Amino acid sequence: MQTIGFAKHDHSHCRSEGIAAADAYCAAHGLQFTPVRRRVLEILLTEHRAMGAYDLLETLGEEGFGSQPPVAYRALEFLVKHGFAHKIERLNAFVGCAHPGADHSPVFLICRGCKAVAEVQARPGEIVLNDLASAAGFRVERAVVEAEGLCPKCQAGAEE
Repeated sequence: MQTIGFAKHDHSHCRSEGIAAADAYCAAHGLQFTPVRRRVLEILLTEHRAMGAYDLLETLGEEGFGSQPPVAYRALEFLVKHGFAHKIERLNAFVGCAHPGADHSPVFLICRGCKAVAEVQARPGEIVLNDLASAAGFRVERAVVEAEGLCPKCQAGAEE
């Protein structure tokens, strides 16, 4: 078992489940899940940390997929658009979605120490932002919440 975000899990199951969900979605919607898109998603699901496009590009280049920035950016754009990856604005980086296919508003807990990212699943109605927006007559269509702090491992290291 490896750590995802801040909790242990079956790492290979997580990766295979994410790839299977993307395969099924693409087949159902007539989309091409190209080898580059698949590999980028595999890397994100394997790492379980925020990764920049150039981090991904380094691996893609080593594996013969190409080393030009559009290679990574196009794959990331596709994965984000269809809900299989999320962009962490605070870090200008990307993570694989921990809840593929689920209707959710992601809440990201970002460790400033080790850069681990935990995605907490929240339904749109659970976010206080909706209440505040509603009071102002505004309807939220998309919201991403990012919180920065220290994960349990980094907190323990800071206490020593």
